[in-house]
Amino acid sequence: MTWFMVAVVMVVAAAGLVRWRRPAWYWLSLGVTFATVRVLVRYASVMDACGLTVPPARWRLTLARMAGREVPGPRSPRILRLRPTRTGLLLRLKLRPGQDAFDVAATTDRLRHSFGLYGVTSREVRSGVVEVRMTGYDVLKRVQMPTRLDTRPMRVPVALREDGSVHYRDYRAVPHGLTLGATESGKSVYQRNLVAGLAPHHVALVGIDCKQGVELFPLARRFSALADNPDTALELLEALVTHMEEVYQLIRAEQRISVAVPDAEIAADVWDLPEDIRPVPVVVLVDEVAELALYATKDEEKRRDRIITALVRVAQLGRAAGIYLEICGQRFGSELGKGITMLRAQLTGRTAHRVNDETSANMAFGDIAPDAVLAAIQIPAETRGLAIAADSTGGWHRIRAPHTSLREAVNICNKHAHRTPDVPALAAFRPATAAVPSARVRLSKTAPASA
Repeated sequence: MTWFMVAVVMVVAAAGLVRWRRPAWYWLSLGVTFATVRVLVRYASVMDACGLTVPPARWRLTLARMAGREVPGPRSPRILRLRPTRTGLLLRLKLRPGQDAFDVAATTDRLRHSFGLYGVTSREVRSGVVEVRMTGYDVLKRVQMPTRLDTRPMRVPVALREDGSVHYRDYRAVPHGLTLGATESGKSVYQRNLVAGLAPHHVALVGIDCKQGVELFPLARRFSALADNPDTALELLEALVTHMEEVYQLIRAEQRISVAVPDAEIAADVWDLPEDIRPVPVVVLVDEVAELALYATKDEEKRRDRIITALVRVAQLGRAAGIYLEICGQRFGSELGKGITMLRAQLTGRTAHRVNDETSANMAFGDIAPDAVLAAIQIPAETRGLAIAADSTGGWHRIRAPHTSLREAVNICNKHAHRTPDVPALAAFRPATAAVPSARVRLSKTAPASA
């Protein structure tokens, strides 16, 4: 009996150590079984305690009285599917008549406590069907991206959401984006993940890094154009506007408007063109937008107005031409001058890392998701990379990008340097880089020649 108790204690201690050091391993081995049993056993009582039940139908009460049976109790939402995942459980519910998806969303905190899980989120799949995602541990504490990812053209995984799902940056669905974050908030790591995810795709990367290129120029082998100061950035943006106008001329020439052409095949943007003549899509990354908007002299003010005008034109007209904006900065608001709020209105996707004040969070989410403002200002300083992502639909998620060092990003860009397209309109801004060495040469001290 003594040896049996010792074995039990050792097993429990080992399970606790694994749960502390490797929560993902614990979840896949033991946690998922315990959580599934807890949910199934407590389901009816938890739904009743959370107010997610409805009285029985009148015909059921009538049949019970006629048959002399016990009166049926309240009815809970019907479980359509309970599926374990690598980070938690996926529960799909069929709501009863009179229930609403908002009722489930309002009780997620109580469901988390009642089922003994780390986090619970819900979303409406279709009318009357709600999907509840439950996570068994803090997936954002140590981000591990899944091996199987749903990658498509112009759609790259960049972070992990708090419900365990992958956060994708889909440029065809959300053409332009804004990323805010204070110093040492993880904004640069998010940008590296974005560049590393786009590197294997057939896309032209254009960078504007007014910090003398310290962020983007190490990745220059994969960039078709780069600018490291406001003067070069102005020339680059105006060349990009000219390229955009040429793409529109190509679309007009290939619209194929005739009686014999089906409506779905009439070209309205670059993705409707045949692949052999389709221009390469362009992603423009602006590392610090405030440096483009600040000025101290009259000449700098004129340059600033031209830069902002070019950015606004690209944001308004660039989507159909296959040109997408990714603007980053520590602060982005009306104090940067005229045209800034007009530019912000075109940036559908918003991502905010830790910010220094509530005003910065309002700049990102105040006009699309007010609930995300409070979540953004509550990000602690020690959790670098944690961010709030939202879009114009009003929905928002807490995300965290996996840590990618600058060396890892450089290696990925060098590996895919041969994919860098040559855009004639931007040839003058192509960064000058040395050829990638085929193999690492070991340096050794030459031995002196013997007499």
